[in-house]
Amino acid sequence: MSQEANIDDVQEPITSAPPEVRQIIERVWKEEKGRLDKKSNSHINDNILKIIKEEVR
Repeated sequence: MSQEANIDDVQEPITSAPPEVRQIIERVWKEEKGRLDKKSNSHINDNILKIIKEEVR
């Protein structure tokens, strides 16, 4: 199996998700990326919970 096929397999749940779910995934991804860019060891769970609550409203 090629690397490109593996990437498609991994991304399939995201690309086939409803727009609301993709929005949550993108916001969580950006939050985590920002945390990693800053090399922060802080907990992200509260931030993820906040994102989900905001999107569900």
